[in-house]
Amino acid sequence: MPSFDIVSEIDMNQAKNAVENAKRELETRFDFRGVDAKIELNKDHIELTAEADQQVMQLFDIFAGKASKLQLDVSSFKIEKEDRHGKYITRHITIKQGIDKDMAKKVVKLVKDSGIKVQVAIQGEELRVTGKKRDDLQAVMQLVRTSDLGQPFQFKNFRD
Repeated sequence: MPSFDIVSEIDMNQAKNAVENAKRELETRFDFRGVDAKIELNKDHIELTAEADQQVMQLFDIFAGKASKLQLDVSSFKIEKEDRHGKYITRHITIKQGIDKDMAKKVVKLVKDSGIKVQVAIQGEELRVTGKKRDDLQAVMQLVRTSDLGQPFQFKNFRD
């Protein structure tokens, strides 16, 4: 029986490259001359630090541009809490990896409501889709791609 897995993951090497490219551009930008601003990649999040909130958001725009050039989906980066340390503002950007339970339930409901004759099973942080026809599986892929669920999905382990 044909099957495939729906996953949501980011290539961390590409994320690291995007951060490094953004750092290089930050050094050459005229509007950041004399400003103490930095972009750092930690294990599961990115930290943007600058003196003003507007500058932090400009840092995110620089990073998002570099990430999109490396074929990383910008919707997999979520701007989280803001920390203030003296005159500096730090924004944490989490990197969405895996499919959480709520999102998995949304995808399962979406597929069931579509009427496509497949079975969807939640397996940890990924979904396994099985069906009798290859065309049904491709229809599910297209359905998930075109649905705006707020998170990028990839498809792997397609088996006939």
